[in-house]
Amino acid sequence: MYKEGKIRVLALGLIRDQNNRIFLSEGYDPVKKDKFYRAMGGGVEFGETSKEALQREFQEEIQAEITNIRYLTCLENIFTFQGKSGHEIIQLYECDFVHPKFYEQETIAFNEGERKKEALWVDIKTLKSGNVRLVPEGFVEYLG
Repeated sequence: MYKEGKIRVLALGLIRDQNNRIFLSEGYDPVKKDKFYRAMGGGVEFGETSKEALQREFQEEIQAEITNIRYLTCLENIFTFQGKSGHEIIQLYECDFVHPKFYEQETIAFNEGERKKEALWVDIKTLKSGNVRLVPEGFVEYLG
C-alpha cells in the first residue's frame, strides 16, 4: 500500500519465456483511466532482503517458486496513481519459474490485498512499440 510522503522499496522480477514474452501484472488507474503493466513482485518488509521479498511475493500472489534469481539494477520511480503521489526504489531481478506450468498458462488471476488482478505474458515487441504502457518508464531498456 502506498502512503503519500513515504518512499517504498520494491523487489520486482523480470521473467521471460521462450516465445520472447515477459510475465507482467496488469494494473489500472481509474483516475487517469489508464491501463498499465509492471513486473510481478512487491514491497520489501523490514528485516528481509529484496531477494527474499521477491521470492515471498511470488509465493503469496501466485503460489510460484522462482529460481536463477539474478540482480539487474535499481530503478527510481516517481509517479501519480489514483490521484496521489508515489515514490519507489525498485530492486529489479531477472528470474525463472521453477515449475514449467507457469510458462504454459496465458493468464493467472490473483488477489493483491482486496484488489483482483491478472498476470499475463506480453510480447516484448508490443512492449517496445509503446502501444502499451510499461511501468516504471526505464523498465523497457532491460527487456533486451
